Amino acid sequence: MRFIPYNLNEGKLTKIQLAGLKWTVAHAYKHTAFYKEQFDKAGLQPEDIRTLDDIQHLPFTEKEDLQKEYPFPLRAVPYKDIVRIHASSGTTGKRKILCYTQKDIDVWADIFARCYELAGLTLEDRVQIAVGYGLWTAGVGFQGGCERFGAMAVPVGPANADMHCEIMVDMETTVFCSTASMALLIAEEINKRNLKPKIKVKTIILGAERHSHAMRSRIKELMGVEHIFDIYGLTELYGPGTGLDCRQHAGIHYWADHFIFEIVDPKTLQVVSAGQQGELVVTTLNKEGSPLIRYRTHDISSLIPSPCLCGVPLPMHDRILGRTDDMFTYRAVNIYPSQIDHVLGLVDGVGSEYQIHLKEREGGRDMMIVKAERAMGKNALDDDRLAERVATEIRRKILVRSQVEIVDHGSLPRTQRKSQRVFEHRNSV
Repeated sequence: MRFIPYNLNEGKLTKIQLAGLKWTVAHAYKHTAFYKEQFDKAGLQPEDIRTLDDIQHLPFTEKEDLQKEYPFPLRAVPYKDIVRIHASSGTTGKRKILCYTQKDIDVWADIFARCYELAGLTLEDRVQIAVGYGLWTAGVGFQGGCERFGAMAVPVGPANADMHCEIMVDMETTVFCSTASMALLIAEEINKRNLKPKIKVKTIILGAERHSHAMRSRIKELMGVEHIFDIYGLTELYGPGTGLDCRQHAGIHYWADHFIFEIVDPKTLQVVSAGQQGELVVTTLNKEGSPLIRYRTHDISSLIPSPCLCGVPLPMHDRILGRTDDMFTYRAVNIYPSQIDHVLGLVDGVGSEYQIHLKEREGGRDMMIVKAERAMGKNALDDDRLAERVATEIRRKILVRSQVEIVDHGSLPRTQRKSQRVFEHRNSV
């Protein structure tokens, strides 16, 4: 069974998006007090949406809006129609809880199955799922999509390395799904235990946190996989599965027959041109339980205007480069962790794991310390040279001075979840 609509041309997609936008606006206006109030303030009625360009007149939805009516923000259906809830993994304030109807669950499984199809899976594949279950959307999303696609789901969850290695060998796992941090941890364990000849993993799907090319290369090398795919998604948009990069790895195909993606300038909130970086804003087109209209994800990306060579007719966005709320200011320069990540990837001999520590000197002047692991097998005698090269590249690329410390490979903490990259020690921030 094919899940990707290869016959979808631009004209058909425009009709689907316009119909979905009109339905979503009417559904949200009629059934949620929040959206009715927002539209009334803006002087808008559902019938004012006549073209796709009219979306720019609609107000934005902020993450705080999903906490105002806790525990069921933006609920747009009767309680009797809600079959499941999920919650975001936010760390501040109340969790953002989203409602799902049975149709929402079915749509989510279908679009996630597209991701597996795009990654080239077959019904013979065995998919080891190493992400969290429960309120978090990841585990059940990967599993639901796998079952809808028809491959074998191996739902291990975020277990310890011993269990994952054992299951991977015994179950003859062919696909491994996890965060990038978890995949690196398992890849290093496989290397330590000399299990590479015993495993059959050929495909890895990574989600939940951005990761560098250096980290991808390291995981591929240690596990001998053919492809590592980047999956996108948010709890607010069902969960993971809203898009995946194909084997061209030129961008993430997103399911534009279910979502409208916009890129806006995070300061002016004006839509930017295709190819230009900005904040990703998403509108759902058929989500019943908790519809979203122009939701600010705070993820930094860009829309890719050119079609993909793989033949999938759905559009692409770039990999997530960082988050507007991950940005930190150092010596009057706004910096994203991904910029440091990129610089480290340019210097041969540096590993994929790093930390950024922001401190104050006695005179009150900021100091940035970058701790970067030495690549596996590299000589510690080269540490001073490596540190100098990294510091030089940071100054050349980002225009700030930094102190770089090269540390032993494997000395920075590994985690089964998202890795913390920035550590703020300044009292004045």
